[in-house]
Amino acid sequence: MHDLAHKLNALVRTEDLSDHERGWLIQLMHLFAELPSPPDPFGLYPAYPALKKAFLESINGQDSEDLEESFLNLYCHLHGHEAPYTPEERKRVDQTGGYWCHAGGLSPIIKAPAHIRPDTVSGDFGAGNGLQALLMMKLSPHTKTIQIEISSQMTEAGRHLQAWLGIEQARVEWITGDVLDASPRDMDFIYLYRPVRPEGQGRTFYKKFASELSESSKPIVIFSIADCLQQFLPSQFKIFYTDGHLTCYRRGRR
Repeated sequence: MHDLAHKLNALVRTEDLSDHERGWLIQLMHLFAELPSPPDPFGLYPAYPALKKAFLESINGQDSEDLEESFLNLYCHLHGHEAPYTPEERKRVDQTGGYWCHAGGLSPIIKAPAHIRPDTVSGDFGAGNGLQALLMMKLSPHTKTIQIEISSQMTEAGRHLQAWLGIEQARVEWITGDVLDASPRDMDFIYLYRPVRPEGQGRTFYKKFASELSESSKPIVIFSIADCLQQFLPSQFKIFYTDGHLTCYRRGRR
């Protein structure tokens, strides 16, 4: 274990990360290196063993870019590029302009722990198999994360990933349902990858989303991928980070 940590520490040289973010990235790599292949009752991760082998080989190499690329490939495969929707679920996602389970990337995962406290209740709107928030929970354990996903098979796959990662059952609430029916109430850290387009029913969703956030008096942080929230959020929410892919908002206690 010490040898693995030493190798990762020597190879991970990402200059655009803070020291804390670099440390959390190393923790993730260490975790994936030591875990066995994930349970896969639905055949969602057929290439995992081969990608894991390539990742482990890169740890024993000398190329930091090769390490980063092999780890990203492994993560993206586990995240899933397209959820296995039933015809009814697929029809609903198409009707509301939803997106097909795109990987949100490692950046939100390694930036999130700085904004998560032990008493945080986090939420993911359009969670897929929940990998993003499960890894956030693993890096920074907190009260609960609420995973909202329309694909019943993906939420079931997520339960298996939760057990694989050793996260207590009570710390994750799985909601199999339409994000249009979900509420951010009681959440103080929210992650979303544009679950619906900001038009039609989607526009109604974002207005309701913003209105319900306004009712809360506690500090709230939002991590938004492919962001479209700015036109809907109350003025108290301020952007504190954006890179064109991930946009982060914060509102202090009222």
